[in-house]
Amino acid sequence: MVFEAIAELIADHNDCDPSEIKMETTFQELGIDSLDTVEMIMQLEDKLDKEIELDTKVETVGDLVKFVEEKCGE
Repeated sequence: MVFEAIAELIADHNDCDPSEIKMETTFQELGIDSLDTVEMIMQLEDKLDKEIELDTKVETVGDLVKFVEEKCGE
């Protein structure tokens, strides 16, 4: 569920199909900077109804999925 939610947010941000987003895809490849990542985290918090404090650098979609799952206990 977390991956799907993140892929959907990225797809909306980049105007692409969520199926194009893979766990190993880097944010740099997607053209997403740290500010964009923070904005997506805020949207993800709303979507999951959980507070997520990004206190670790994440470089791939998989890193972010793992981080959110650990923070939310999913």
